Order: sequence, then C-alpha cells, then structure tokens
Amino acid sequence: METTTLSFANMHNHGALYSNLLRARRESFIDRNAWDLPQADGMEYDQYDTPASRWIAVHEFGQVLAGIRLTPTTNRCGIYSYMIRDAQMGVIDTIPENLLYKTAPIATNIWESSRMFVNNATPMKIRRRVHAHLTLEMLKTARDLGAVEVLGLIPANWPRWAPRIGCVFDAAGPVMDIDGTEYQCISIDMTKNLH
Repeated sequence: METTTLSFANMHNHGALYSNLLRARRESFIDRNAWDLPQADGMEYDQYDTPASRWIAVHEFGQVLAGIRLTPTTNRCGIYSYMIRDAQMGVIDTIPENLLYKTAPIATNIWESSRMFVNNATPMKIRRRVHAHLTLEMLKTARDLGAVEVLGLIPANWPRWAPRIGCVFDAAGPVMDIDGTEYQCISIDMTKNLH
C-alpha cells in the first residue's frame, strides 16, 4: 500500500494516478452517493480542483483505495474560494449554510480538506489501515504546506475512527444530512496531531 500526495507540479511523475483518483471519486460520489456533480471521461471533478489544491491518494497495484483533497483557505478562482466557505456564503446550494459554528476562516496557515472517500472496492479488513494512511499523509502534507489547522467536511462517523488512528478532531459545526448521508465540519489543530 502506497500513499502519494499529488500536485499540478508533480502529477506527471505518477502516471495515471491523478485520473484514477478522479475516477474513484466518481465511483464514490456519483455512482454510490448519486450526487449530481460534474464529470467527464469517467472522472468526477469540481471548481476546487485547481493548481492551488493537493490530492492525497492511498493506492495499491494501480487501484485507488481512498483519497482526499486539500485546498488553501486563501484560494480564489472566479467567484469561488473553498468549498466550506462557499457553502456558508450561499454560493453552493447543496450544502447547508449553517455548516460551521463560526465564520469560515481565510488564512495562509489554515487549509480545507474535502472530497474524502474510501473506495467501495477497498476490502473491509484493511479499511482501518487505509483511513490511517490517508489521514496521516493529509496531516503531514498540511504541515509541510505550513498549516496549523485543517478544516474539513467529512462523514459524521469520524468520532468512531479518528481516535483509533491517534488523531484529535474537534467538531466545528453541527451534524448535517447531505443527500442521505450525515456529514460534519471538523477542525484539526495541528499542534494536537503531531504524527
């Protein structure tokens, strides 16, 4: 099992990994969750997949087992900033505006994690390891990018698995139903997560 952080600057070194990540996202968010999202050539993408973002893939033998995206909270692309802030500002109508307890931050040392998924084909017996690899690589990458906090919108079952992999997450908003799945914004204080 490998874990790779992709960027526009390095994705050419990793063959089809980026496109395979977007294909796995399509399977998770469009095929499984039936979300109405942009897609092309079997890949899911959105307005936040820009050169400012980073993508983390857990993969084995060419198959993407899990993934997540990191975007700086200072990001701007047309009318868009980052997903959590745009939802709070009413720019995205599919995510409730009351997703955070406070105003969405804009700071060079705060990054957003979004589009977290574990591929349906990932065997149950290795899912805990996959979650651990994904989360620990996300924390390492965020730290390398200068983050002191990561703000995320993730499945609301995080209290069950985060402690198992030694991570401390704090609720940053209420549990919300988004298309039949419970999600919650969380804050990760990098000083509490020293992996």
